[in-house]
Amino acid sequence: MYLSHHLTAEGARWALDGLYLPSLFTLDLLLELPAGDLQGVLDNLSLGEDVQEEDTLLPPLEALHEVWASGVTYLISREARMFESREADIYDKVYDAERPELFFKAIGWRVAGHGEAVRVREDSRWNVPEPELVLVMNSRMEIVGYTAGNDVSSRDIEGENSLYLPQAKIYDGGCSLGPGITLAGPDSMRDLLIRMRILRDDEPVFDEEISTSRMKRPFEELAGYLGKELTFPNGAFLMTGTGLVPDEDFTLTPGDHVEVSVGDLTLANDVTR
Repeated sequence: MYLSHHLTAEGARWALDGLYLPSLFTLDLLLELPAGDLQGVLDNLSLGEDVQEEDTLLPPLEALHEVWASGVTYLISREARMFESREADIYDKVYDAERPELFFKAIGWRVAGHGEAVRVREDSRWNVPEPELVLVMNSRMEIVGYTAGNDVSSRDIEGENSLYLPQAKIYDGGCSLGPGITLAGPDSMRDLLIRMRILRDDEPVFDEEISTSRMKRPFEELAGYLGKELTFPNGAFLMTGTGLVPDEDFTLTPGDHVEVSVGDLTLANDVTR
């Protein structure tokens, strides 16, 4: 089952497998339910007209949903963070630590969707996209689906001082999700292909892929730690870390085009400043 979010002449509407759900349907309400109830509820909703081409695709979340992120969950991410940082040992330690690195990334209204622009910071000289599988979780921190995400990051700001992580990660245009949500349990996500292509002047400057099976930590572990002392009454989104890192001489440039694929989902964004 596939959920997508659209702007219609009547306002924002959700669609299930290309057919509009009732206008009162919200993702907030759906994610209040136990995982085992989701399919039954969706099966019993009356579906309307087909999604129209002129209806703008929106990010697959609502204004007050929180997006969190996980750090150093792939070996290559540990190596990249150690290379960029003046405090390299902390990334080595967190990769093997019992507790994962989790941090806030964006609130729903700040998230860009498929076809919208992401940004690089004006005060940074080294910026990279980070392609990630993003878990969709209900109010009980049960994993009910996934989407594709781009955790745009300023590597020089984070590398200068680890306490600058929020500034390197949280800013306008620094997060995109989409195009929609594949509703599924975590077992279906354990060996998904993640691919990133970066085009500059219509020519590829980066094109690599990795499987989610290369992650060090299980999805359930990340979700469990996020929900230990935090409540999410309407669900949450959790980026699971990146295993694709461009070379250290690469930085995003306005005009670049970034495509992030997770399984069958492809999220595309142009880069601006």
